[in-house]
Amino acid sequence: MATATAYNKNNAGVKRILREAAELAADPSTDYYAQPLETDIFEWHCTMRGPPGTEFEGGLYHFRIILPAEYPFRPPSIVMLTPSGRFECGTKICISFTNYHEELWQPAWGVRTAIIGLQGFFPLKGEAAVGLGAVDYPPNERRRLAQLSREWTCPDCHEQNIEILPDPPNPQLISPPSPPPSSITPANTEPKPSEPEPTPALEAPAPSAESSPELQPESSTPTSEASLESLSPPPSVATPASPPQHTVLVSSPSSSSPRPPLLLDATICVLLVLVAALICRRIF
Repeated sequence: MATATAYNKNNAGVKRILREAAELAADPSTDYYAQPLETDIFEWHCTMRGPPGTEFEGGLYHFRIILPAEYPFRPPSIVMLTPSGRFECGTKICISFTNYHEELWQPAWGVRTAIIGLQGFFPLKGEAAVGLGAVDYPPNERRRLAQLSREWTCPDCHEQNIEILPDPPNPQLISPPSPPPSSITPANTEPKPSEPEPTPALEAPAPSAESSPELQPESSTPTSEASLESLSPPPSVATPASPPQHTVLVSSPSSSSPRPPLLLDATICVLLVLVAALICRRIF
């Protein structure tokens, strides 16, 4: 970028030009590139991308922006250098924000405004495209010139347009590969911790091993019953349910001799019959 060593830094135009050059360098665009010449900061060389969706798509067009000494209070002049089929080369273009229409120029506009405005004038057709420096080539010829413009070399910049303004990377080819691995890795890692979670089932065999290892070969039911008995309160631990069964067995011998109760019943019946007979005799 050019410096202001040979220019008056107190000049409003010089201050404005240096500020715009710094802004364009700090905030570049993929649609255009512009900077002043090192030998003359009032002359800028710009490379602009053709408007998409038109016969100029894919083309790269190099042109000059000549700023007057009264800039920014007077508009610049634009001269196309790359053949495009839309503007004549080496001739100042007549559009609303150039020196042909100073009454329409506003000091708030700048170099960036002129570049964006020129890009908007490319696809115009009919009467809107008529003006000084405008040409009307067939669409096929404009497409051919758009392809040739990419390798066009500026005699002052000594660089091809494609070197000054390279094609931006395609986001569709760069962004998709990165998300898939990130989305797959967590899916594989999540089920792994869930598999060892059922390990708490190991707590069940722990008490059986502590109670009696000899009972392990037997069925699982006794071990569970033993564990339940050990967990039950002390009264349940004393499970002498068998003693009452033995008492029943002890009482069985008494019940095995039914004769004494039968004799008593017989004697009672005989006595009742005798008493009834005596009562009947007294009555009758």
